[in-house]
Amino acid sequence: MRLVPALLTLLVVLASISGCLSGDSSGDLAPEPQEKGFGSFSVVAPIDTGINVYHNHFLMNESYPPWLLEQLGVNIVCEISTNGTWQERYDADKEVCWDQIEAGDIVWFKGTRIIGTSPDDDTDIPILDDPQDGHGTAVTGAVLNANPDAVIFFVEGFSDAAVLAAANQPLVDIITTSFGPILSIPVPGIEDATKVAVVQKKKIHTGAADNSPSPAVQDSTAGPPWSIGISGYAEEDDDQKETMSGSYPDVAADWTQVLPNHDDIDGYHQTSGTSFATPRTAGLLSEVLESLRSEFGDPSSGADPDSRSGMLVNSTNFTLSNDELRDALNLSAWYPSFSTWDPLSGTTPVSPILPCTQLGWGVINESN
Repeated sequence: MRLVPALLTLLVVLASISGCLSGDSSGDLAPEPQEKGFGSFSVVAPIDTGINVYHNHFLMNESYPPWLLEQLGVNIVCEISTNGTWQERYDADKEVCWDQIEAGDIVWFKGTRIIGTSPDDDTDIPILDDPQDGHGTAVTGAVLNANPDAVIFFVEGFSDAAVLAAANQPLVDIITTSFGPILSIPVPGIEDATKVAVVQKKKIHTGAADNSPSPAVQDSTAGPPWSIGISGYAEEDDDQKETMSGSYPDVAADWTQVLPNHDDIDGYHQTSGTSFATPRTAGLLSEVLESLRSEFGDPSSGADPDSRSGMLVNSTNFTLSNDELRDALNLSAWYPSFSTWDPLSGTTPVSPILPCTQLGWGVINESN
């Protein structure tokens, strides 16, 4: 499995120090061993327009074990078609799958990594990406680009109810949202729901800054102190800040990626935005959690305050909270050098004096 070495090292050191200072022990609350063979895992919840479950990007050879489906509340399993075009597959499944799904149902699309739900009853086809959109498919593709092994709990919607549908799932580790007010206008959004997810439920929330230079601090998605606000930088280009990307974020991540299409089964497109830098960061964090759970023998996920004492990693000899994960994320970030700036690239050079105003703690990618 690919790792993020510096972040992993920081996590082990910080969590070990924290454990020495704390009088609490969660060793007796470690989860019972689960079905042999599935191994360590992490659950990421993208919240967005919908998802193209037919795309090859989301397929997997193995099956999710029954206990995982049960704990995630799955009440419908759709064995989706694997032959023909996107339209042919949808038509074949319409009566037996899509017409059966109602608001609030939790569906596993067998043969894929996607478990999905639509808590809001305001969509034509629950869970499936809109023909005229595709945003949610690309967002979820970015998660799996960073961690191909992530379990996806996809939530269709943009409301507090959508966020809470993920927040109230004990096994969800990370919620990622890539929507919010244009220009980061300080108006109410999903901040109350993400506060429940992070402060009460002890999860991680990654929120996209706006695709403009507007400060992210007042943004209802990226700005709250409990959220990780993410802007963009030009990875594998000149490693500088993307001009049309929120300032004063917490961190910055890869702005441009190649992501799956929403209306075919194997097509991809290159696209840019904080919308995709954000879920990529969520995927990297989930990969770190998987690695630590594997190393320290934690067979479950989430940070349920009751069953896991609010710990994202909860084993007999190692624990990790969302605060500790975030501290390590911040400390592992780095600032690109001004010297790599290409004046013709369309990016903004990273200031050698106050880079934090542009990139927050710095750049997050797989190398660090």
